[in-house]
Amino acid sequence: MDNKTVVIGMSGGVDSSVAAAILKEQGYNVIGVTMKLHETEQADGGCCSVSAVSDALRVAHKIGIPHYVMNFTKEFKESVIDYFIEEYKSGRTPNPCTACNRYVKFEALLKKAHALGAKYVATGHYAKITQRDGRYLLEKAADDKKDQTYFLYNMTQYQLAHTLMPLYAITKERTRQIAKDLGLIVAEKKDSQEICFVPDNGYASFIEGISGKSPEGDFVFDGKVVGRHKGIIHYTVGQRKGLGIALGEPVYVTKIDPSSNRIYLGVEGSQLKDELTASNVNFIPFDTLSEPIGCSAKIRYNSKAAPCTVFPEGDGVRVVFDTPQRAPAPGQSVVFYNENLVLGGGTINA
Repeated sequence: MDNKTVVIGMSGGVDSSVAAAILKEQGYNVIGVTMKLHETEQADGGCCSVSAVSDALRVAHKIGIPHYVMNFTKEFKESVIDYFIEEYKSGRTPNPCTACNRYVKFEALLKKAHALGAKYVATGHYAKITQRDGRYLLEKAADDKKDQTYFLYNMTQYQLAHTLMPLYAITKERTRQIAKDLGLIVAEKKDSQEICFVPDNGYASFIEGISGKSPEGDFVFDGKVVGRHKGIIHYTVGQRKGLGIALGEPVYVTKIDPSSNRIYLGVEGSQLKDELTASNVNFIPFDTLSEPIGCSAKIRYNSKAAPCTVFPEGDGVRVVFDTPQRAPAPGQSVVFYNENLVLGGGTINA
């Protein structure tokens, strides 16, 4: 493998485009790859659209690197789409970006990069990979508003050792300015906010189009059936809006039970939890957790990290927060931090 050759995933957006340009400037032999992940055409020209491929190709030509489109639809379906559907059908709220990063971008693409003779893959993520005492570490990006370590907590040591993330030290505004200075057509391109394989963010329709209609069931409040829901895939723990039920006061989804097809509701405050359990845990600075550790944790991407203690428990962990947290949703990720250092994370059970 060539230590100066890197394959960069180019989505057609400004982040991966500037990351490619920075690596070229740093003297790497950069190969641009747009990953074809699914057959869905996004209304906003998402990551696998014809316009995204065209933008990536034009950027690659502008900065003087080769560009290829590679098919990863099989890996993406098995690792991301099938998982996404099954999680929702099980009453959980999945995190498809985390699964995609772990199994597609930093596994399938990395294997392809090695086959091309490249030592590294690179992305436009805002996160920092460092090395200390023989371990590869993951740290938060300089721009806290754009930090994406929440989606990267389950990277392995091998993946971290063979990944470059050149945007870790700059802000999003600086990224756009670099794109403008280089004359890249994507300099003002808006960020995609949707799940890349779900048209118009209509995830329930997407799931029902593949798996059939989700059966209706009961809403339960204070031990009594108070109405009918339209199928558990339409709801997530903590949800208040769109329930289609009036009880004279705001109520929230507190539990989704797929075995009985019932959704349980509670009043304000009932969605607060001071602890949770998590499985499929991955730690980065060390292999396993042998004793309780004090740190902070995020239970969703856009939440603040909250002080907590993490206890080893069976094959997973139990997380006890200093103050109750709002609606930790089974299926979502809990990610642990020691200031800027990512300790790891796992999948929330309950």
